[in-house]
Order: sequence, then C-alpha cells, then structure tokens
Amino acid sequence: MKRVVITGIGIYSVLGKNFESVNNSLYYGKSGIGFDPVRKELGFRSGLTGIIERPILKGILPRRLRVGLAEQGEYAYVSTIEALKYAGIDEEYFLKNEAGILFGNDSSSIPVIEAVDGMREKRDTTLLGSGSIFQSMNSTVTMNLSVIFKLRGINMTISAACASGAHAIGLGYNFIRYGMQRMIICGGAQEVNAYSMGSFDGLSAFSIREDEPEKASRPFDADRDGLVPSGGAATVILEEYESAKKRGAPVLAEVIGYGFSSDGNHISVPNQEGPTRAMQMAIKNAKINTSEVDYINPHATSTPVGDANEAQTLHKIFGNNKKLMISATKSMTGHEMWMGGASEIIYSILMMKNDFVAPSLNFETPDEYSEKLNITKKTVDAKIDTVISNSFGFGGTNSTLIIRKI
Repeated sequence: MKRVVITGIGIYSVLGKNFESVNNSLYYGKSGIGFDPVRKELGFRSGLTGIIERPILKGILPRRLRVGLAEQGEYAYVSTIEALKYAGIDEEYFLKNEAGILFGNDSSSIPVIEAVDGMREKRDTTLLGSGSIFQSMNSTVTMNLSVIFKLRGINMTISAACASGAHAIGLGYNFIRYGMQRMIICGGAQEVNAYSMGSFDGLSAFSIREDEPEKASRPFDADRDGLVPSGGAATVILEEYESAKKRGAPVLAEVIGYGFSSDGNHISVPNQEGPTRAMQMAIKNAKINTSEVDYINPHATSTPVGDANEAQTLHKIFGNNKKLMISATKSMTGHEMWMGGASEIIYSILMMKNDFVAPSLNFETPDEYSEKLNITKKTVDAKIDTVISNSFGFGGTNSTLIIRKI
C-alpha cells in the first residue's frame, strides 16, 4: 500500500478567497453568512445564504476555456490554481506526468434553466451557445479543468449529495494507495445562486433566523432551527508520498483513513447506524485508536434531527473523552453542501498547521446530546495531529476522512 499525502490546498469560500484569508476568518470566528433579498422575492421561506462573489476570469483564461465553466467551475478553477501553486506544480509538470482529477459536484442549475428559457424563447437550439452543454452537466467541473490543466489521468465527478467532496478525496486516496495514480486533484464545488436552492428551501430545512444572519447557523445548539445554504470550491492535491518526496513537494498532511456507508433507510432523514459504520470503517482503515484523535470537524449542519443523531454517534464511539475537541465550521460557513467535505478538510489542515481549533459559533445552549461533547465555543490554541472529518448527505450517503500531520 502506498502512503497518500496532501501537498497543496486552495479554497474560494464565504470565509475568504484564498487559504490565508480563510485561516484568519477561522481563527477570529468570522461568519460568512448574510441575507439575500432576491430569495424572498422568489418566494423563499428563508433568505439566508453564504455570501460569495463570482471571480472575474476575463483576462486570465481565454474565452474558449471560459465558455464552458458554470458558476461552481469558476470557483473550482480559482481554488485549483492556488492549490497547484502551493504544491509547486506548473503546466510543464502535467505535460510530462500523468495526473487525474476527482471533484464532488451534484448540480448545475443556472445553465439548465437558461437553456430551457432559451429554447422556449428562440425556438432554435443552435442559438443556445457552444458552452451550454458543458456548463449544464454535473461533470462540468472535471471536464473543464481536465482540459484547462491538460490532465491525462482519472477524470470523474462524484455526485453524492453533501458527501460529494469528501468521497472525491476518499476515492482519490484509494486510487493512489493502490498504485493506480501518483497524483490526483481532488475537491468539491458548490453553486450558490438562488435557483439551485429553491426546492431545498421548500423542504423547510433552512434557518429562518433572518434578523441575525450571523447567528443563524447554530450546530449542536438547543435553539437551532435549520441549516444555511452556502458554497464555493475547495481543492486538495493528493500525491503518493515517495513521489512527493522525490520532487521536493511540501507535505501538509497524510490521509490515513477513509470510511463510507449508506443508511439504507430514509432519503432525507439521517440515522445513527450509517454514520457509525462510516466512522468505524475509517478508524479501522487508519489503524488507530479513538484515543489518538485530537479534533473532529463534524457534519453538524444545524438541523434538529441531524445534529442530535451525530452527537449521539460521536459520544457512542468516543465516549467521555474531554480532551477530544469538536468544532463545527459550518457555524461560520453555513452548509457548503457538495463542496463541504473538501473545504472542511482544508479548514482542518489550516488549524493543524497553525495550532488552533476554530470556534463553534452560536453554540450557547447545549441540548441533552451535545452537552456530552467537548465543543469549543471559542478559539483554542492547541496542537492537533490527528483529525476526523465527517460528511453525510441525502440518500443516506456517509463519508469519514482521517488525516494526520507529518
């Protein structure tokens, strides 16, 4: 089995447009959540969302490469450029070496809507534009980035709801671990536009604490009333350890465990059995004891049932270990959905690298389950070496990743 390490990170998030600004937001507990009046005009129950700007790529990418990029593809391009720069990889490297791409993405709403509107208005499909099909497919991120960066390895999009980004990293880990690839660009991307969120809002799953947007996302708090949708993109460069050493690459962390499962139960209501099996598989895969884990970045979306189930699962697996710190970065970012599993690995790496644990904002009143966990309310300066990150999604898909500092 090959060792798998992370040699580059890049992020375009509601917390910042690069990992340095994101690190500052994490340390100082700065929320990226705000109110979008457009959503209320569209009949949304909740106008809350993560606030993010579209990057301007004109003058950076030629038009023929921009035309196929959907919103989330633009975010992914920016985060990947940053990750490649950190890892010391340029275009010349990809011309001489095989590398792949695995990204989590589970929707591309605006291009589909615009294509349908265009057909109804113009009655001529040839007027939709050459980029329409490439923007509207779920695989829009990987198909575009593989061409932009001239990648010749595995090329696949992982569509697994809110565990998409985490599964992309987990599958990349296995491809490299078994010697099938030496390097894979992995990550997750999530569109943030209102049109992609309407049906989700219709489930009454979003917080309606609109008078205080920054206090709306309240993972594990007794007064939580739902999640806040968010998005952006996150990229990690996965690389075989010996190959990374040979080219003198920086090594941020080692991926040591991946676990997965399906609840096999309700399509939208999570249970405890599925996440338990995913965590137990990851721990067994990593060959560690639960006492070795220093920090957990939980799924913790701020929904009443989901958080209660995860809190009980964490207590069942890790017991009353008060040294084990837990903080939900979704309290600052909202739920980044398809991107979340990848971004939360980057948030964890930044904490690991800079010796702190970010706060769980708005965790003011524990409930009967969260009171048993050591959830950090404020930033804690601490050395953390081993991290677990959980990501769960609709359909009962579960992913657990374990990383360790080298």
